[in-house]
Amino acid sequence: MAGRLDGKVALISGAARGIGEADARLFVAEGAKVVLGDVLDSEGEKAASNLGPNASYIHLDVTRPESWAEAVSHARERFGRLDVLVNNAGILRFESIEETSLETYEAVIRVNQIGAFLGMKAALPALRAAGGGSIVNISSTAGLEGMHGLVGYCASKFAVRGMTKVAALEFGADNIRVNSVHPGGTATALVSAVGSDAPAQEEYEPPQPIKRIADPSEIAEMVLWLASDASSFCTGAEFVVDGGMTAGPPPLAIG
Repeated sequence: MAGRLDGKVALISGAARGIGEADARLFVAEGAKVVLGDVLDSEGEKAASNLGPNASYIHLDVTRPESWAEAVSHARERFGRLDVLVNNAGILRFESIEETSLETYEAVIRVNQIGAFLGMKAALPALRAAGGGSIVNISSTAGLEGMHGLVGYCASKFAVRGMTKVAALEFGADNIRVNSVHPGGTATALVSAVGSDAPAQEEYEPPQPIKRIADPSEIAEMVLWLASDASSFCTGAEFVVDGGMTAGPPPLAIG
């Protein structure tokens, strides 16, 4: 049975763990050759090694244009082309606006927002040379609504949503589709880092229709669909994978 990404080559940032690693694992299982990029070298190298000869790891600092250039060149030299870019790398900082320093705010913006911008810019010539492709930008439900204590994260994820639409308009003539994915709470190391006083993920029941947080593999299925030809008429759009979190507020307690 043919895989959904047979013949395609993908570059995924932030792929050492979490959603990025789940994307890479599913992509390889579906026939793609994948370059995993991250700054967590030991974890990234292990993840790529576990995926076999159709995966390769490269150190990728998404805030540096030259690092992106190296990653795109690596994909083309190792696997011959580039068809898919997944801008997944991100960081999270919980502080009120009053408490957030300029340095902290800028650090989040540089990784989450500028990193996605640089990734699209670096990948464009290779995607164009391949005759088209798909860019999937990982935003968040924090790119759809405000959240307490997440000024830098919300700002960056709203920006990713907006940049996705601009890129879709600009890249469409080259047969390059660009969409954003907006996960809700997901069981990743990023979420685990919120704080030791937070409830364990397996015990947490979020106030939403599906009363659990997502497994990274569930987000990866959406990313895979957008990377594949099955989504050939989708561009410039938001795809929400949040268990119903943004559908509306929870019921009011009466009495």
